[in-house]
Amino acid sequence: MEDSVGRLEGEALKRKERLRELRKKRTREEDGVGGNVPGEEEEKHKELKLRNYTPQDERLKEWQVPQAKPISVEEKVKDQLEAAKPEPIIEEVDLTNLAPRKPDWDLKRDVAKKLEKLEKRTQRAIAELIRERLRGQEENLASAVATAKQENEDSD
Repeated sequence: MEDSVGRLEGEALKRKERLRELRKKRTREEDGVGGNVPGEEEEKHKELKLRNYTPQDERLKEWQVPQAKPISVEEKVKDQLEAAKPEPIIEEVDLTNLAPRKPDWDLKRDVAKKLEKLEKRTQRAIAELIRERLRGQEENLASAVATAKQENEDSD
């Protein structure tokens, strides 16, 4: 808790110092001492550039900007055409994506998970039925073997 109080006091002192600096700066600007003088600001923005005018006076010739050489129109148009060419993203088009979908495609998609579960259950039930038939055939086969054995023994 003492740390937070000390930190808050430090921040308050920094804030007071900033306010003092702002007051000093404001009084200097009002007196015209330091800061920005209105005449200086206007001179900075009045830099002379002579682009299309050829001066007669030798002193003004130093402000003359050299003539810009235009680039050829053919090159610029060629560059723009090359930039506008779309790059082939897909080389082969999949016709299944282009063909219109059937009206019930979303229903089939939603039911697909449930059908997978039912398919698994169906396969298990079929496998169980096959096992039961095989067990029944084993019993029939066992009884058939037993009867054949008895017949063989009787005939001997």
